Amino acid sequence: MKRIYSYLVALFALAAMPLGAFAQGWPANYGGVMLQGFYWDSYTDSRWTNLESQAQDFKGYFDLIWVPQSGKCLETTQVMGYTPYYYFNQNSSFGTEAELRSMIKTFKTNGIGTIADVVVNHHNTTGWFGFPAETYNGVTYQFKATDITADDDGGGTATEAATEGVSLSSNKDEGEDWSGMRDLDHQSSNVQTIIKAYENFLLNDLGYTGFRYDMVKGFSGTHVADYNKAANVQYSVGEYWDGNTTTVENWLNATKIDGSIYSAAFDFPFRYNIRDAANNDNWSGLSLTNLMSDPSYRRYSVTFVENHDTQYRSATEQNDPLKKDTLAANAMLIALPGTPCVFYSHYLAYPKEIKAMIDARKAAGITNQSTFAANSSLGSGKYKAFDVTGSNGTLTVIAGTGWSDTRLNRNRTDKLVKVLSGYHYAYYLSESLETPFVDVPSGTYESAVTPTLTAVSANSSAQLVYTTDGSTPSASNGTKVASGTQISVEPGTTLTVGLLVDGSVTKTITRTYYKAAEFEPKTITVYVNVDNVNWSSPVNFHSWGLAKTAGTTWPGTKVTATKVIGCKTWYYNTYTLTSATDAVSLVFSTGSGSPQTVDVNNASTDKFFEISTTQTSGKYNVDDVTSTYSSYLTGINGVTINKTSDNAWYTLSGVRLSKEPTQNGVYIHQGKKVVK
Repeated sequence: MKRIYSYLVALFALAAMPLGAFAQGWPANYGGVMLQGFYWDSYTDSRWTNLESQAQDFKGYFDLIWVPQSGKCLETTQVMGYTPYYYFNQNSSFGTEAELRSMIKTFKTNGIGTIADVVVNHHNTTGWFGFPAETYNGVTYQFKATDITADDDGGGTATEAATEGVSLSSNKDEGEDWSGMRDLDHQSSNVQTIIKAYENFLLNDLGYTGFRYDMVKGFSGTHVADYNKAANVQYSVGEYWDGNTTTVENWLNATKIDGSIYSAAFDFPFRYNIRDAANNDNWSGLSLTNLMSDPSYRRYSVTFVENHDTQYRSATEQNDPLKKDTLAANAMLIALPGTPCVFYSHYLAYPKEIKAMIDARKAAGITNQSTFAANSSLGSGKYKAFDVTGSNGTLTVIAGTGWSDTRLNRNRTDKLVKVLSGYHYAYYLSESLETPFVDVPSGTYESAVTPTLTAVSANSSAQLVYTTDGSTPSASNGTKVASGTQISVEPGTTLTVGLLVDGSVTKTITRTYYKAAEFEPKTITVYVNVDNVNWSSPVNFHSWGLAKTAGTTWPGTKVTATKVIGCKTWYYNTYTLTSATDAVSLVFSTGSGSPQTVDVNNASTDKFFEISTTQTSGKYNVDDVTSTYSSYLTGINGVTINKTSDNAWYTLSGVRLSKEPTQNGVYIHQGKKVVK
């Protein structure tokens, strides 16, 4: 009896433990799909408010969304977040902390976890050694010079430290050095304390679900294991950027605690396998030698075909992009085991196709530990086929050209049914799934959709029956059609389709087609003040990025129109936004385009900019002073004068002037607003 009592106590104790208490690196047999919710300079598409607005479209397709580093950086211009300065100030180039919290909460409500981009290899500073002090929950955290690796910046930091009379850590960098910012010594107890507090804040305060660790080649994997165990995080993936499978596996082994791996890794070898096949137009030569292909490490493989570092950015930053067959590459990515991570640019270009692929993956029950094998029934040709065995059946993916459906099913007892096809790719599901399939996924649409309904069944007489009124289809309820029938469905409709075999509906699936909200076009005004740099009129506004308005050619529109606002003269221009994601990006200049400013990216509301005297790479920096001057557009704000007989002059912000102003503007005098 005592033994039974002890067993029950232990059982209740386990039940009382929080979800994720047994977290370890990455879940086993995980069927989720991940989205990298940004690309380089995606300040408009990846705004927290914009990502949140897509939660309905993401729901049921993307289980995890990796978003940009969300802490505030030191720069005054927009940055991607890889120059971290603040940990606990979460107002970034992608939105405010309140907007971030709202997005994370909305995602969670829709069954989507948010993955934080954790950049802890290096840290930005003012000067060489100026780390910010941050107080969170009554505790103040601050890195010190002694938290910097002894050989940082190739020894340059040690030279500067000697000049300034400060001390660095006695420990050398455990991994690769990254010049330009201070590399943190993760052997320092202060560094470990701060990062653990930061990750606790990300998970348990902001509500993130897991971590993506940036540049893990820069420090030992043992620290990732330590941080993850302390955070009790279930989802962790490291960016170990290397095309050699063995070295990636070695890093995973470095994250072991008591024999258990405590993080997944991005499968760069997989990415290079797919890139080479696509770019060389040689799908038949695709050889999957990567993390995903190794059964011992497949669970920890987060596969991808493109990311923000490999993508093409510009003629001067071409990087290492996927140059062709984007859909075929994604078809391979989504069909195969591992945890697929879809690139946001690819999703924005092909949302319908990518989500339909995910529908097929989930219908087959494929997980990160499913098995797969090359399909050899097709013979030779310019294509490659793989059979992937899920918990419900087989998904066969083909990339390339020239295959035959007949040869694909040669000598198979469990026949394959084509459910998706497009440029250089096709998906087939095995008949044993016994399921209906719809090739147009749930989502938001502006006009009617025309899905094809397919019966995946071993019964050749199987039919499909569907409803669009929310009712459950049956032999006596709904419209009966043959497999392969295409129908038309208006947005605002829920389509329910049943597989009808021998007079009974054996399985149903649902697709919901939401109606896109109409956007009311609006105009915004961008103001710029050039007093600091003393530029003469006109000021050039070079613009791009608007969806339905052609951008300017360099050096842009010569603007002479000015307004005096807040005792300052502002050049201004207006722009029309035609969609919810529309915005305008700008460069300001004078003369024939020189001197000029840095880029000002993605303005979607009225903006006030002041050109600074400081420069970056020879271009003038720009300060966003909207919060200071936007109130002037609405009149008197927060100014109280108790004595109407006061003969002094005041600005609209309440600053008392020493004498009557001579500059044109709006002022307060004797309790009234006066225009001069």
